Amino acid sequence: MRHPVSRRRTRALAVGLALAAATLLPTGSAGAADQYEWAALGDSFTAGVFVGDPVPPLGDPSQDGCARTSESYPNLVERELAQSSLGKKVRLTNVACSSAVIANIAKVKQTPISPVETPPGGWPAVDTQIERAGLDADTDVVTIAIGGNSLPFGDIFPKCLELGAADKSCREYFTNPPAGVESVRERLNRVQNEYTEMLADVHRAAPNAKVITIGYPAIMPNDATACDRGSLTELGTTTHADIDWMRDDVLKPLNKRIQRAAASFGDRFVNLYSSSEDNNVCEPEGVKWMEGICGDAADYWPATFPGTDVDCAPLGKRATMIHPNAAGHANTAIHVERAVRHALGQH
Repeated sequence: MRHPVSRRRTRALAVGLALAAATLLPTGSAGAADQYEWAALGDSFTAGVFVGDPVPPLGDPSQDGCARTSESYPNLVERELAQSSLGKKVRLTNVACSSAVIANIAKVKQTPISPVETPPGGWPAVDTQIERAGLDADTDVVTIAIGGNSLPFGDIFPKCLELGAADKSCREYFTNPPAGVESVRERLNRVQNEYTEMLADVHRAAPNAKVITIGYPAIMPNDATACDRGSLTELGTTTHADIDWMRDDVLKPLNKRIQRAAASFGDRFVNLYSSSEDNNVCEPEGVKWMEGICGDAADYWPATFPGTDVDCAPLGKRATMIHPNAAGHANTAIHVERAVRHALGQH
């Protein structure tokens, strides 16, 4: 039987040869003559969901259920770059979509799930993000922040809440899972393979672009005992032991797998984790850059979330479902702006 490492090396070699061959083909010059083209791809951590005003505005017929907002980090970076001396305008095409998985970047249409102004029958499917962004030989920069929904965290975390409420181990469940359930190791291996294939698709679609991959910020504290167990503004009924496990065996390894996939293409990786460790979800309001299950959000965002039992109304909060707040997006914007400037030759 062929060793899995050998298969990964063979796949990486094949991808590398394909990309090398592509460079021998005639291509257009990156970027339009009067502006740089930047495409932002990703999931809800890029879309913004409840931070700022909806983009497009509420009631606009072009709303697509992806829950992009005006204060998401791509929009913050675009505004900063507009005030700088890059020589040319940077035009942002932001197609990030809440609940997106890796496959939605290049292979599979997505059905959005925004709980805001959901039309009767739900949101219609949207094209892959590569198609929506119009990636081509004129694209200068592509930023990508995705992967958590492919594990998915939306499967792991609710199970940790459920088991934690019964004082049972989430770690044990996902380390030695029952038949038919992927272990965390299997999930991480699968995500790395999916991410590598996705990057190959992005490079083929935008052969002249600098591709920037973005990791996830710190969600859990370095010491789980800092969390108020049971608090819905933090991580709910998850046990302290499982919070430590999710940090060390799920989130950190996910970032490492993303970085490893990026390195195989020579792509830049933006590390958000280090700068956000002291601003995790278990910090007080005003310090945290990550809202908990319930948290502060714009008024249009609901207190309940479809498909869950979450009801944040008694707390006077919204169903933020563990996402970056405005301060979190502002921090991400600092690091992404630096990376985009570097990609455009501005050191």
